[in-house]
Amino acid sequence: MSRTPLHQRLISIVEPVCEAAGYELIDLRYVLEQGGWTLRVAVDLPIDENTDPNEVPSDRVDLEDCENLSRELSAVLDVEDPIPQAFSLEVSSPGIDRPLRSAKHFRYFAGSECKIQLTAPLALPGGERRNFKGILRGIEDHPVIAVLIDCDGTRFQLPLDDIEQAKLVPDWDAVMKGKSGVGKPTPKPIKPGHRPSEKRRSTPAHQQHASDARGDAQSGAQSAQSAENKEQG
Repeated sequence: MSRTPLHQRLISIVEPVCEAAGYELIDLRYVLEQGGWTLRVAVDLPIDENTDPNEVPSDRVDLEDCENLSRELSAVLDVEDPIPQAFSLEVSSPGIDRPLRSAKHFRYFAGSECKIQLTAPLALPGGERRNFKGILRGIEDHPVIAVLIDCDGTRFQLPLDDIEQAKLVPDWDAVMKGKSGVGKPTPKPIKPGHRPSEKRRSTPAHQQHASDARGDAQSGAQSAQSAENKEQG
């Protein structure tokens, strides 16, 4: 991900504290708001590669976890003092529209819909483009680490270091059914009584030949009958 020197410095301080407490750093933002500067830290339990991302985790970060980690981070940040001005610290869980930061995140959530914004526009034949929304297809490691995303019928390779921010786009229908709303979409059930369209149904070759033969025979019979009617007339 694209990072300023201060951003890199903050991650180098915050991430070890999160990991020591048993959490994974999901996102870190240092932003200027109406009330002043705010350091936002989003954490979650480490990804379990054996768990389907479509399923809701049995254990998640709660308010008490965030409060405890906030106290630990505040103490470390006071000692390291990486930020010269006053700021507020906010620690939270990532939420359902989870940010994606590392190659592991993009690989694990392949099949999910996501939004990606680049630091600088990507030069394309049709013009420049900075924002992408589509289906995440994982990571390509060569020649550089790049995120694969299918967007508008095209697969794009976006260098990980050029990504400003990325987040999942949840499927709210799946969420309402008790799923996480991310991961590969589950196949939709076929409606009772539904039949494939006749226009889409293909005819096997041997059936097509038989149909042609029947058509030729019927055409021949009609021609013979017409000739016979003319003779009788």
